[in-house]
Amino acid sequence: MSDATTTPDSRRIFIDKQSPKAYHALIQTSEAVRATAADAGLDRSLVELVNLRVSQINGCAYCLSLHTKAALRTGETTQRLGVLAAWRDTELFTPRERAALALAEATTDPSNATGQEIAYDTARQVLTDDEISAVIWVAVTINAFNRVSIMSRHPVRPAPGQ
Repeated sequence: MSDATTTPDSRRIFIDKQSPKAYHALIQTSEAVRATAADAGLDRSLVELVNLRVSQINGCAYCLSLHTKAALRTGETTQRLGVLAAWRDTELFTPRERAALALAEATTDPSNATGQEIAYDTARQVLTDDEISAVIWVAVTINAFNRVSIMSRHPVRPAPGQ
């Protein structure tokens, strides 16, 4: 049976629609995290880089599409977005951005304890405690949204005019 809560192929349900109270709580968390990041002094571009890097790791097409558009609105360049998956191999990212990206990766894959310690130590050198906390919260939150979209198979539709 297909209704507003099922995906187009009807094998999956849109869990955000099926359980709106839980999804609304996640939205509220996201809003609180966005405010925390702003209060910590993280610019929106850095937040979007973290959102994108985590979404790349998780393979969330829906969130990649959404946050690529958001990053471009913040002034991000297509060059930096294009090489984000290989950020360690470029000189295009600042030490702060590199520290945030490493911390986001460590948050996304917590099974690598050594990588986690290295990322945290690097972050401590260039980010404040408030910024470290905010980056981790951004990564935690986008990880949750990735799982909602992946398990729901939220579709990525072509932009108008494509």
